[in-house]
Amino acid sequence: MSEATAPPPRRGVRRGVYVLPALFTLGNIYCGYLAIEFAVGKRFEMAAMILFLAGILDGLDGRVARLTGTTSAFGEQLDSLADVISFGVAPAYLMYLWALSGFGRLGLFISFLFVVCGACRLARFNVQVHIVDKRYFVGLPIPSAAGALVGPIWVLGHPPATRTLQLVFLGATILLSWLMISTLRYRSFKDVDLKASRPAVLVPIFALVLVPLAIYQERALTVLLILYALSGPIAKLASLRPSRPEPS
Repeated sequence: MSEATAPPPRRGVRRGVYVLPALFTLGNIYCGYLAIEFAVGKRFEMAAMILFLAGILDGLDGRVARLTGTTSAFGEQLDSLADVISFGVAPAYLMYLWALSGFGRLGLFISFLFVVCGACRLARFNVQVHIVDKRYFVGLPIPSAAGALVGPIWVLGHPPATRTLQLVFLGATILLSWLMISTLRYRSFKDVDLKASRPAVLVPIFALVLVPLAIYQERALTVLLILYALSGPIAKLASLRPSRPEPS
């Protein structure tokens, strides 16, 4: 049979391809829902681990949609709603049960503040997605904020025993909430072209990142996420430093 008379692809197959990215997004939502169940059952480490799995699924759904040419407005909105659950409600409630419940209504309000700021961050991203510099995020992305929030829970496991540590995590929750709605810029790394980079440069960089992740796993991942969260304020402070006058 010639190419001119070849039958078109079946519509059922095409519809199945469109469903594929949504399945990753639904898996993201399920991880967030499951993390809440683990948190209520005081299985804090498992809840934090599940939220990191949600982050992986969140990174895959968009890539799968682009690879298969099935991006859609519906998928974008579903992804945002999933992020509110998995990276807003679930990590905030997990942190509340793990470290903030001893503060009573104040702890509940601060954990809710994280949810509100995360939702506002997503709404701002959705309306600015086509008008901002692709190289940077405006404000800390909500998945990164959630990872920096629950990473210590995965590492430490047991709830903080002292009031001082509880205050530290209360302050960290406030800081991450503010970073999400701030106008600080964070590198998106979308402009990095791996094909154009030299192997002699890439190999040491990947080694510095992957080797600690392979050895220390959740500790290294938590440190990386915290450093990324702090990179915005550090870069802003560095830009405010007066430049040295050129010698005459």
